[in-house]
Amino acid sequence: MNRLKLSLLALIASLSVSTMGASIDHIQNYSAEYGGNPAQQGAINVGSTVYFNPAGLMRLENGTYIVGGIQYAFGDQNMSQGGRDFSTNLSSPIPNFALYKKTDDGAYFWTMGGVGGGAELEYKDSIPLIIDMPIIGQVDGNSLLNGANLKGSNIYAQTTVGKVFNLTDKWSASLAIRGVYGKRTLKAKAETNKLGSFVFGTDGAKIDSEREAFGFGGQFGLNYAPNDKLNIGFRYDTTVKLNFKTESDYDKSNKIANILLGQYPVYVDGLKTRRDLPALAALGASYKVTEQWTTFIGGNYYFNESATMDRVGSMNVDYKNGWEISVGSEYWFTPQIAWLVGFNYADTGAPDKSFAATEYALNSTMLGTGVKYRPNETIEWTVAFNHYIYDSRTVNDIKYEKEISSIGINFVKKF
Repeated sequence: MNRLKLSLLALIASLSVSTMGASIDHIQNYSAEYGGNPAQQGAINVGSTVYFNPAGLMRLENGTYIVGGIQYAFGDQNMSQGGRDFSTNLSSPIPNFALYKKTDDGAYFWTMGGVGGGAELEYKDSIPLIIDMPIIGQVDGNSLLNGANLKGSNIYAQTTVGKVFNLTDKWSASLAIRGVYGKRTLKAKAETNKLGSFVFGTDGAKIDSEREAFGFGGQFGLNYAPNDKLNIGFRYDTTVKLNFKTESDYDKSNKIANILLGQYPVYVDGLKTRRDLPALAALGASYKVTEQWTTFIGGNYYFNESATMDRVGSMNVDYKNGWEISVGSEYWFTPQIAWLVGFNYADTGAPDKSFAATEYALNSTMLGTGVKYRPNETIEWTVAFNHYIYDSRTVNDIKYEKEISSIGINFVKKF
C-alpha cells in the first residue's frame, strides 16, 4: 500500500492547542498569581481565591473587590520525523476578570476568563504524518503534493456566577453556575504538483472550518480553617456538555478534500459532535509558618475518562484521567513586597492514539516565580513568570516536543 506524508490530514485530526494544564483541553491559568505559585487550591488571597477556592472568600476582609489581569504565553511546538523538523511559534494572551463582594454573612462572586485551549498555531511548511491509503500515495516514487499551509485555533472562555455561605467560624461553602463557550477553527490548504493534478484532477484542496459550542456546568466548593495558620480548600467543577456544530467551507466535489474529511468527519459541514470539558476535582492547603512566610500544596484530578470527546469515526480515542500536583511558597520581606515561588507536575493521561500534529498533550514540569506589591491596604499588584519543561514523546516515528513560558500581571482594588 502506498504512503504519503500528507500535512493537511495531520491538522484535521482535531486541532487542540492547549497551552497549559493536565487535562486534554483544561488550562489552570485563571490569574497571573498562578504563574508564580500554582498551588492555589487552598490559598487565601485577594487576587486568586475567587478563581481557585471561592469558598475561601469568607476568610478575607469585608469589602468589594475588582480583579483584572492578563498573561501572555509564548514558545514553540516541534515535531520531527526522518531527520526533518516541523515547528511553529506559539503566542497567546490569556485575560482574567473577577468581581466579588464579601460580608459577615456571605459573599457573591463573578469571574470571566479562559478555561481551556488558548492559542493559535500556523504551520507554514508542512506537518509530518504518514497515511496508508491506496488512493493517496506516490507514483514511481514521486510525491503527489507540493505541501500544505495549516492554521488553527482552540479557545474556551468561561463565566462563573456564585454565592459563598458562611456555615460556621471554621467552615464555608460555595455554589456557582458556569457557562463555557468553545470555538475551534481550521484553515488548511494543500497544493498538488503536476503529477498530483493529473492523478486527482485538481490543483489541491482548501478547507475553512469552524466548530462552536456553548454549555453550562456547576461548581461546588468547601473551605475549612481549623485555626489561624492552616487553611484547606476543595472545589469540584462538573462536566460541561459541549455539542459542537461544524460550519465548513470546501469544494464538495474535490477528491482530496472528500478523502480527508471521510477519514476525519468532525470537520464535515453541518456535523454535530460532542467534545465535553471534563469534570475537575481540586484539593489544597496553605500553612502560615510565620507571619511573613506561607507554604502551599495542592492537586487537581481531571475526569477525562467520563467525558465524551469527538467519539466519531477514527476520532474515537479513550483518554485516561489526568492529574497534577503543586507546591509553593510566599514570603513577605516587608508589608509591601512579597516573593512567590512554585512547582507543578502534570500527567495528562493522553494515549498514543490521541497524538496527531498539533493535538498532543505532553506531561510537564512547571517552575514559577513572581512578586507581589501592595502600595497601600486597598491595592495589590502581582507580576509572575513561569516556564514549562515538557517530556518528549515518540509516536509512530514522530517525535513530539514543546517549550512554553508565560509572563503575567494582575491587579486588585478593594473598595
